[in-house]
Amino acid sequence: MRNIRLLIEYDGTNYVGWQRQDNGKNIQGAIESALHQILQEKVNVIGAGRTDAGVHARGQTANFRTETKLDFLSIKGGLNGLLAEDIVVHNVDEVPHDFHARYSAKERLYSYTITRNPSALLRNYSWYVKYSLDIDLMQRAASAITGTHDFESFCKANSDVGNHFCTVSSAIWLEEDSLLRFTISADRFLHGMVRALVGTMVDIGRGYIQFDDLINILAKKNRSVAGMAAPARGLILEKITY
Repeated sequence: MRNIRLLIEYDGTNYVGWQRQDNGKNIQGAIESALHQILQEKVNVIGAGRTDAGVHARGQTANFRTETKLDFLSIKGGLNGLLAEDIVVHNVDEVPHDFHARYSAKERLYSYTITRNPSALLRNYSWYVKYSLDIDLMQRAASAITGTHDFESFCKANSDVGNHFCTVSSAIWLEEDSLLRFTISADRFLHGMVRALVGTMVDIGRGYIQFDDLINILAKKNRSVAGMAAPARGLILEKITY
C-alpha cells in the first residue's frame, strides 16, 4: 500500500468547498472521481485544510492510499487531464505511511485580499471595501492576535473541536496601491477563523469597533461579539508546512 501526496491549486468560485458533500460540486469529490478513473480503485483523499465555499487554494496538500503501481507523472497527467480547468495538481510524490495531510501539518499560511477600488478582474478573488480604513490600527490588531490565544470568538458557532486555542506565528497587513493583503500563519485554524478576523479588523479600521475592544472580544469566547465575516472570495490557502 502506497501513501501518495498531492499539491493542489484551485479556484473555489464554483464549488461548495473542499469537503465531499451532496449539495454541490466539491474539490475532494472531483479529485476522488478522477482518481477512480485513473487507478480503477476507490480512494479517500484527505485534505490539509477544509476550505469553505468560494475559498481558493494555491498550496492545498492532500494524500491518499492506493495499491497502484502507476508512476507519479502518469497520476499527475491523468488528474490534470480529467479535472476541470479550475483545479490543477502541481506535484505528486510518495510519503511515509504515517503521513496525514491534516494531522501531520505544522503550520498553515492563508492570505486575504481587499481591494479599495471596484475591479472586474479581481471580483472573485478579493473583497471590495468602500470604507475609509485606518491601516495602522488594523496592523496593531494583527499584531495583537499573534501568539497563543483562545479564538472561540472567531470560530463558527457549534464547531466540533476539542479546544479553540491556536498559535499565530505571523499576522501582517501589506498595502500596495489600492490593494490590502493580509497574511496569517498558525499551527491550526478554526472553522471561519480567518474570515472572522479579517472582518473584525476591517470593522476596527473603519471605526465601527474600537481597537481596545479586541482583547475583550477574545476573552468573551462568543462569536456574536466579534465583527462580520469577510466574504469567502478573498481568502486563499497559500501553503502547508510539514
